[in-house]
Amino acid sequence: MMELLTIKEANSVELNEQIRKRWSPRAFSPASILPEDLHTIFEAASWAPSAMNEQPWEYIYALKENEEGFGKLLSCLVPANAVWAKHAAALVLTIAKHTYAHNGKENPTAFHDLGMANQNLLIQAISMDIYGHPMGGFDKKKAVELFELKDSESPVCVIALGYLGDPDQLDEGLKTREFSPRKRKELHEFVKQA
Repeated sequence: MMELLTIKEANSVELNEQIRKRWSPRAFSPASILPEDLHTIFEAASWAPSAMNEQPWEYIYALKENEEGFGKLLSCLVPANAVWAKHAAALVLTIAKHTYAHNGKENPTAFHDLGMANQNLLIQAISMDIYGHPMGGFDKKKAVELFELKDSESPVCVIALGYLGDPDQLDEGLKTREFSPRKRKELHEFVKQA
């Protein structure tokens, strides 16, 4: 496993350890996540900043042991994601609540705020050696129907959570992606001085 982590190491800039370590694997071990660990992960999400402290997010999750709930979430994934995500210890549907609770008006920062909560979730998880893989490849309409979401609630991504598994158990295409070096844009491509 260390060989894989070495390949995934960030560049020479000294980053926060959890940010450096965060990565979206496809190979998960069969180990379960303890409910209290999942509670801690969601608690971290709750501490994300949000406009007017609205906290416009919701999470629907299932541990793998909950076959019905896990199956419902898994059924929303596109086949290319389901083939490996079925081995995760938990699946989490992330939802943006895009109207303000106090007045029903549109909240233009709801998706941004959910993204910050998701990052808190991922960073907390990685600090516990639990890896997360967010996926946009899922049937949003099906998720809305299966989980009876309101018009003011939008499913944004599904996150697979679990401990690192053996990438040799993946098919060749996925294994190649698993060992591919992480690439990031150069700062000058997205950072501009005013």
